[in-house]
Amino acid sequence: MDELIAQFEKNATEVVRVSLTEYRGRKLVDMRVYYSDDEGQYRPTKKGVSLSLDVYPDFKRALAALEKILLERDLLSLEDLADMPAVEVDEGS
Repeated sequence: MDELIAQFEKNATEVVRVSLTEYRGRKLVDMRVYYSDDEGQYRPTKKGVSLSLDVYPDFKRALAALEKILLERDLLSLEDLADMPAVEVDEGS
C-alpha cells in the first residue's frame, strides 16, 4: 500500500516525497529524500522519517507551531503560503 501523496524539489538532484505506506501491518506517513540515479530514476535514501498514524496529530500540531513562529519572525510570509500550486507527481520516477 504505497501511495505517493506529494513531492517537492529539495535541490537539483533530490526530491522529498510524502507517502502513505504500510510496514508489518501498520499504516505510516513516510517523508523521505529521494536522489536521482544515473538513469534519472529516483531512489530512496535513509534520510527521512516514518510516523505511525497515531502520532500524526502531534506532528500536525508541531508544524502549525513552526509555521506560527516562522511568520512571527518574518522568516515566512503569508504570500509564501497563499495559492500554492498543486504538486504533480510523476509515478514513473
